[in-house]
Amino acid sequence: MKVWQIEGGFGLDHLTLSEREAPAPGPGQARVALSAWSLNFRDVLVITGGYNPRQRLPLVPLSDAVGVVDAVGEGVTRVKVGDRVAPTFAQRWIAGRIDRERQKSALGSPGDGVAAEQVVFDAEGLVHVPAHLTDAEAATLPCAGVTAWTALYDQGGLQPGETVLVQGTGGVSIFALLLARLAGARVLVTSSSDEKLERARQLGATWTINYREDPAWGKTARDLTGGVDHVVEVGGAGTIEQSLVAVRPGGNVYVIGVLDGAGGDLQLTRVLMNAVRMQGVLVGPREAFERMNAAIAAAELRPVIDETTFTFDALPEALAHMQAGAHFGKIAITR
Repeated sequence: MKVWQIEGGFGLDHLTLSEREAPAPGPGQARVALSAWSLNFRDVLVITGGYNPRQRLPLVPLSDAVGVVDAVGEGVTRVKVGDRVAPTFAQRWIAGRIDRERQKSALGSPGDGVAAEQVVFDAEGLVHVPAHLTDAEAATLPCAGVTAWTALYDQGGLQPGETVLVQGTGGVSIFALLLARLAGARVLVTSSSDEKLERARQLGATWTINYREDPAWGKTARDLTGGVDHVVEVGGAGTIEQSLVAVRPGGNVYVIGVLDGAGGDLQLTRVLMNAVRMQGVLVGPREAFERMNAAIAAAELRPVIDETTFTFDALPEALAHMQAGAHFGKIAITR
């Protein structure tokens, strides 16, 4: 089988494609023949050394994929040969709160990920995916989908008629737009591209702001909405101040990404004086994945995939496409 790994150092030029023997599942494990993958910005950070500079190498990257179970080990009852499944991001996080041990079970760092044609997983870390989705669509669910679901539903208790602000049009943000609309919420989308903002409106966004033309977009968002109930914060240092301007007193800011930097100053008085709840969101447990899948299946919701797709052999080109930031929705990879 083919497998990608990072070896000899960090960077896209250190990604190598090689051949290995297909692994055999042990007791409690299942082997999945993978057919599609999707990218997260975390993958770029892992490969370039920005996620954990002390990460042990070699490492198989990526965390999101879908495929069909082709072998099971002794004692496996959760899945059977022929089932179409996706792995959970943190393989040992089934339910409850995150802890150190569950964090360590994350795919693609610190342990090996899914950039291979066949991967053995703990059977408890696999989830059946909605039948109406294509393989490429289903492969987008494990990180971006579950993260948006956890923020808005499990952490935020999103209600019909509430307002949600999403930054940009990448994977988590577009999932948040779709899932918020599913709940009957109204969504404000920011982007530097008028073309992408038009596409967001077609997906159901109520308001859009071009942040390049309107650097004080937080005030504009507050004026448009009366104060945002939920902010899906993926920018980090470059956007958090405007998010705190946009959110209503008592509102929620879900800190999910650091696309615009992890440092910078934070005006804590805005958090304190407005009783804002800031919540870090690290994907979610298997139970959240299953709840989200039930909602997606019932509504026959379809994830948004970027128009440029890639083959497995072109993984470095797919990652470079993500680095360029021109994509809309999720970047998919297929066999």
